[in-house]
Amino acid sequence: MPLSIEQFETAVRELACEPDVDWRRAACGVTRPGREIVTLEDPDFYDKECNRIRVALVGGLSGTPEDVEIALLAVRAIACKSDRSRIAVISVPCANPGGLALGSGPANGAGGRVDRGYPPAGGFFNHATSPESRYLWRWTCYQAPDVVIEVRSGHGTDWETNLAAGTLRNRLAAKPATPHDSFIAALGDDGQVDPGPIPGVRLTAGADSLNRELGRLLDLLSDEPPGPSRSRQVIESRAARDPTEVGRDLARTNGRTLDPINYTQGVAISGRLRLAMLEPTPMGIVGDVASLVEPLTADPASVLGANAGAPAVATVVWAEEMLALTRDARYGNVLASAMRAFEARGDDEPPFPLDPNFIAEDHFFASAVIGRGARVSRDSNSANYVKLLTDFLLNAEIQDPNGLFRHSRHGPVYWGRGNGFAAMGLAEYLTYIPEDGRRDGGELVSRFRRHMEALRPLQQPSGMYLQVLDFPGSYQELTATCMIGYAMARGIRLGVLDDRFRQSVGSAWRAATERIDAAGNIVDGCASTGVMDGLRSYLDRPANSGYDDRTGAMALWFAAEIARLNSGDDG
Repeated sequence: MPLSIEQFETAVRELACEPDVDWRRAACGVTRPGREIVTLEDPDFYDKECNRIRVALVGGLSGTPEDVEIALLAVRAIACKSDRSRIAVISVPCANPGGLALGSGPANGAGGRVDRGYPPAGGFFNHATSPESRYLWRWTCYQAPDVVIEVRSGHGTDWETNLAAGTLRNRLAAKPATPHDSFIAALGDDGQVDPGPIPGVRLTAGADSLNRELGRLLDLLSDEPPGPSRSRQVIESRAARDPTEVGRDLARTNGRTLDPINYTQGVAISGRLRLAMLEPTPMGIVGDVASLVEPLTADPASVLGANAGAPAVATVVWAEEMLALTRDARYGNVLASAMRAFEARGDDEPPFPLDPNFIAEDHFFASAVIGRGARVSRDSNSANYVKLLTDFLLNAEIQDPNGLFRHSRHGPVYWGRGNGFAAMGLAEYLTYIPEDGRRDGGELVSRFRRHMEALRPLQQPSGMYLQVLDFPGSYQELTATCMIGYAMARGIRLGVLDDRFRQSVGSAWRAATERIDAAGNIVDGCASTGVMDGLRSYLDRPANSGYDDRTGAMALWFAAEIARLNSGDDG
């Protein structure tokens, strides 16, 4: 009987429970029907101090039972090798679970294939027919192994290598990998792989020769270690930058306009100012920013308008830094005017201009604006605005008993960026309440801590957070990672979180730096916002790469916060 999807899942569970192997069962993607693309991972692969050869083992791209069986045998063979200490392995035994489940291989059951079409062009990660190839490609490239091994079933034994494999081609007596748009071949193409090419080999073998050939390859790798792939060299170089350097890279393209009037632009301008304030001579940036924001500074009520939404009102966050740098009272007036945009509504309604559905974004918008406005305002009613904010946060009812935040009262999904907004909103609130209020451990302090505790175990070994936090295989999303990392770092600086969180913050920061290049481009920031109608809609929210103002802005704040944390600034 051919291998079934149920038998495959049983085999994966058994491999994950092997007594002498510390495998972690995870997922690197999601099929159109919502089936996980399962991975088995050695945690040491993610250890930055690991000196073993990092190997990614991939199989089952065709989805045929024979190819999946040989991949499972390969994973088991590596797990049982006595010299396993030479390598750290992550594996995808079945990259096409739809094909296996439906018996449709090499088709995936959604109108696409997983064994062709590399590198994928667009459609990250909502492609209508071939999402698997997008997930597999991004996962492999940003795990950045030293070598990728693809295994396929065949009656004979055949080796193929890609252009990045170097001397392995001659040492294995291998042929060039074909076709050119196959997974292994494309990984070696220097012009098409972000962040860089990865040596790849493809072994076609039967069960009788698999162990021998794998052993032969591992011996060759041990005798002449391949060293870090170009992909790993690039991400290591990115991660080696200090926070201010990352911030300068982001500031090349972010925080250069206040059009449109939106929090994404305001946070980015604020981020530029925060970074400048860490320099010995911060005033050089003031003239540039002053000209950008002059229309709003001169007449905040007119620019924001009587019916401005919360995202627009929150654009004013930069005024706090400008006030600190210039002592120009107009910037304090901007903050006070924005605070006065908030008005009480009826019972069980959030204040205007917040969304009536009590969405997670509004935790941030309200806290960022009212907190700043109340701090600088001489308005005798500022205490009333703080009470309005506090009541909203206490009565939103979107934090579940497990500590996580739903996107709204009516949306059950734990959206990554939604939790980022909630985390930052509470962190902003705690920033602006009196210090003794933080020490006293009030209800919102407790909720913040509960949220941070709930987020820690959901962080991926890479340091990233997922698009849907509790759905394995949803994509690793940069904005949420920056926002959650920022909130944790701010909590540590405020004395609200203990030092257990430093490791989580450090992992999030490293992961973020790996996905930000020297031109300020980012990788996989979720597009858009707003409450969606169900899990599939959140999984299908496109991931932007390149310039993205929302992700870039939050990454700028994260960079400045890490710099302050590293400097010992606890204020």
